[in-house]
Formats: sequence, structure tokens, C-alpha cells
Amino acid sequence: MILVADSGSSKTDWLLHLKDGEVKQFRTAGLNPYFLSEKEIAKILQDQAGDMIGYAGEIDEIYFFGAGCSSPDRHEIVSNAISTWFPKSYISVDSDLLGCAYATCGHEKGFCCVLGTGSNISFFDGEDIHSGKHGLGFVLGDEGGGTWFGKALITDYLYGKMPHDISLMFGAEYQLTKEIVIRKVYQTPNANSYLATFARFISKIRQSDYAQNLLRTGLLEFIETNIKSYPQYHRYKCHFVGSIAYVFNDELKEVCKSSGVHVGKIIKQPIHDLLAFILKRENR
Repeated sequence: MILVADSGSSKTDWLLHLKDGEVKQFRTAGLNPYFLSEKEIAKILQDQAGDMIGYAGEIDEIYFFGAGCSSPDRHEIVSNAISTWFPKSYISVDSDLLGCAYATCGHEKGFCCVLGTGSNISFFDGEDIHSGKHGLGFVLGDEGGGTWFGKALITDYLYGKMPHDISLMFGAEYQLTKEIVIRKVYQTPNANSYLATFARFISKIRQSDYAQNLLRTGLLEFIETNIKSYPQYHRYKCHFVGSIAYVFNDELKEVCKSSGVHVGKIIKQPIHDLLAFILKRENR
């Protein structure tokens, strides 16, 4: 049996391919080793993945693709945590960018862009990814990602820069104060996920000039900072993965078209395409 995981900072999707071909789906919190220790990841699995752990003795291979898994030491943190509950399984840990490339590009060359809680980009040469100087996280980067839009909304609200009617809606929904925001962002874990939750508000005001200008600004910043940093960006398709890309795909396509970016696939969750790729690659 094969277990495949796609993990972001907010959530992890798991698909278990049983011997008879049936597929079972599970979900846990995000397991980003930049923010969580080995023990914390193991504890999340213990608390949230009981049904999945019940198959531990039967799972031959585990393929984990996750945010924050960009270096060997981070791979080891996740691998060790998973092996706590799946000691008999072969475990492979790679970055979420590689998983997204497998799910979108397959074996073709192209760019894979993540626009979810955070944002990132890589070039896929048909076999492996070539990460650049991007993926600086929610403090320095995440252009066009949920954290970027969350920060923009919160600061506009607290600085009194939102249109009055939208500010009233935002205030009624979130009951925010400066003190609450500072405590959540600077004094509690997973500040990036907290900030990203506010991006959902844009859907409620999507048709407003304010929302459209905000979306265009954030998506353009991603294109200018990330995609256009590759001189050959116009030669290959740019595929997009993540909730921001999926929900706001109309705005994304429009901004890409005006910027000379050739859009390929736009998918919300790569997990099903990723499992299909792994099964085909492993001849299952």
C-alpha cells in the first residue's frame, strides 16, 4: 500500500492507496518543519491521524511532499516524526514544489507556482525542480499568497484605509483590535496561517473595486517578483496550485495574460494528481 501526502502550512492532505485499488482520504494540520519540531509533528499525527495510523503495518511506502521541506535537515525532521508511527514503511520526504510539479507538469518542462497560504515558484526540467531565490516566507515574501492578502487587509483596516462600508463588514466579522493582532502575529505560533485566514474575506467583496485592486496588486507582485525573475518565463507554461490561485483564477488569468505569462493548469489541491503520478511512476 502507498500513502501520499501534500502538506502546506495550514493543512495536510493524505491519500492512502489500498491493495484493492480503493483510495482513502485523510486530513491533518499542516506539518511544516520550519515551524514545528519533530515531536510536535509526531504529536499532531497521534492526535489527528488515528484512523490512518491503524494501517501502519500494511503501508509499504510513504511519499510526503511539504512546505518547508527544502533541505536535508528539514526532510529528516519530518521523516523521523512519521517513522514514529510508521516504523516499517519506506519514507520519502520532498518539497511541496516538487509534488506540485509532478501533479501539474508531469514529465514536461514548465514552471510550478504555489499560491496558497504562502507563495513560491520553481522551474521543472521534466525530472527535477530548480528552485531559485524565492520562498522567503510570510515576513519577507509570500507575494500573492494568503498571508500577503491577509496582511494587506489587516493593515488597511487598522490604518483606516479601507472603504467605509467594507471596513464595517470586516470589523463586524472579525472584531479585531491592534492588541489582538499583535498578540496573534508576534506572540503565538503559526502566524502565517492566522494571517492567511483573512484572505477568505476577499471572496465576500470580490466585485468591489477595492478587492479587485487588491487582487491585481498582489498577483502582479507575485508575477513581477517571482515569474519574471526567470528570463525564459515566456517559453514555458506556468502552472498554479493552491486555494488563492483556484478561487481567484479569473483574476489570475487576466493578470497573467496582460503580463505575457502562459497559464497551464490551475488546481486547488495537487493530492489526487500527485497520487496518480506516483502510482504510474511506481507501476502500481
